[in-house]
Amino acid sequence: MRKILFLWLISWHSWAQQPALSLDGAILLAREKSISATQAHTQKATNYWQYKTFLADYKPQLSLGGTLPSFTRSFIQVQQPDGAIAFQSVSNNNSTLTLSLSQSIAKTGGVIYVQNQLQRFDDFQNKLTLYNGVPLAFGLNQPLFRFNLMKWDKLIEPLKYAESEQQLIENMEKISLATSEYYFDLLLAQVNLQIAHKNLENNEVLMKIAEQRLSLGKISENDLLQIRLSVLNAQKDLASAKQQAEVARLKLKTFIGYRDEAAFDLLIPAQIRLFEVDEKKALSEALGNRSDAIAFRRRMLEAERDMEKAKKENGLNANLNLALGLSNRGDTPLDVYKKPQDRQFVEIQFTLPIMDWGRSKARVETAKANLQYAQQSVEQDKLTFQQEIYTQVTLFEMLQKQVTLTKETDDIATNRYQIAQDRFILSDLSITDLGIALQEKDRAKRDYIQALRDYWQAYFKLRLYTLYDFELNQKLLVK
Repeated sequence: MRKILFLWLISWHSWAQQPALSLDGAILLAREKSISATQAHTQKATNYWQYKTFLADYKPQLSLGGTLPSFTRSFIQVQQPDGAIAFQSVSNNNSTLTLSLSQSIAKTGGVIYVQNQLQRFDDFQNKLTLYNGVPLAFGLNQPLFRFNLMKWDKLIEPLKYAESEQQLIENMEKISLATSEYYFDLLLAQVNLQIAHKNLENNEVLMKIAEQRLSLGKISENDLLQIRLSVLNAQKDLASAKQQAEVARLKLKTFIGYRDEAAFDLLIPAQIRLFEVDEKKALSEALGNRSDAIAFRRRMLEAERDMEKAKKENGLNANLNLALGLSNRGDTPLDVYKKPQDRQFVEIQFTLPIMDWGRSKARVETAKANLQYAQQSVEQDKLTFQQEIYTQVTLFEMLQKQVTLTKETDDIATNRYQIAQDRFILSDLSITDLGIALQEKDRAKRDYIQALRDYWQAYFKLRLYTLYDFELNQKLLVK
């Protein structure tokens, strides 16, 4: 587990004996138990096996194929010497087995193979059995002047796999970021609930004091009514805060995969460690670690691939089939392998478009435009990528200071309200000034929690954008 970046405060719900959950604990649970984490690992496994499939395509393939049986009983048309047509009854079986070892050639896009073939023909009407076979054959199937997809796949597929490896780390960091969002939603709701409880208690105490002071003629009826109104508002605020806290708690539990039905409170990650982040270091790590940086290269290769495909598929397309080996026939399977004869086969198939009404040119121009668009898009995304890093580093440094300032403001506002409350009890402060002090206290507490939220959001975004831990000075990994 990474070093903690903060000291935990004790639970501020002293009135409730409920288990406490820290931000670090919530993130750890989400990375292990959440549906998002399961999906991220499942996607990684899918990408891994897709890459293994790609690698297997470039290794020798051994296969056994054939047609067994191939039985026919029918009447076939047979032309007679005098030109007449007769329909002759046939009943036969013509089965074939082929054992082949093949190897793809990535540089040329062709396939070489070694083959053994055996064919059996049974004429059931004439009670005749014959064998034909190819004991050994070497062959080549080679496209000529055509687009070579294998060459481009060998460049692009490893980049896709590298992207997927980094995407798992990014997905884990996204889970940390999302968990912090849900965590602070609930934390703020619990702070509001605590404030509502405390305000109601304080207002109820002040109400009793005000009633006594009214009986002594020290305050007006209007002041008493104002305090009664404050009590009613505090009761409404408490009911609303309870509802919001329950909703936020359910959302957090659902996301992180918290299975325990027991209620829990959250700890405030109150103290943070201050450390500097070098902008150049952040950008360097982002370019070296992020899947987006890998995607920049992949997207350009894909655009160049499509350009070459458009050019080569619009011209002369040819295919060379070449086979050299041995063949024979006989009455038994062994006869096929006795003194076999030479066997040669050469074939070139080609297609040359002569008139296509500008279709070929249109395809090439479309691919060229797409290549230019890809170049412009990648350049723009690179600039956005860099700006995103610089902005996040600056924001993170600023928010470190903001937490310190809001914490000090919170402490001052809390002390000021306590003093105001004591002065009101001593009849040295008006109910209006007391209300102002209460509002400032509540606002300062919420601002402090919001500052903590902004800080941790910026912290996790910085990790997500760079995939680097700047406190430990090491790259982020997923075990």
